[in-house]
Amino acid sequence: MATTELYQLLKLPVLIEHFMEHKAQNKNITLFEFLCLHYAHGDVRDADYEKDMKLPFKTHSNCFGTNIIAVVVNLTPKITLPIKSNFAELKIIIPSEEVTFSSLYHSNIWQPPKFC
Repeated sequence: MATTELYQLLKLPVLIEHFMEHKAQNKNITLFEFLCLHYAHGDVRDADYEKDMKLPFKTHSNCFGTNIIAVVVNLTPKITLPIKSNFAELKIIIPSEEVTFSSLYHSNIWQPPKFC
């Protein structure tokens, strides 16, 4: 999540808390109206501007942030497989120092196309 904007989802509790503050001031405000007020009209500098800027997706930082939260979910069951190894069949081949490579073989690759 540190290399994407998904870390913004960690700010959802701030969104809920701020919505509850608006709900305490105006009992008739809906969640849709709250979201429109904070996201559809740009950055409105009102009395709670600092709190507004702490909401998710209001500010963007570089992808390599200093705060990294790792969540590891293991959904697969643990399966162990027996590993059979037969070291008697293991062969080590050591090339001799006399191995040479012919450049004639490589020159055959770079031939002009031939018509049948």
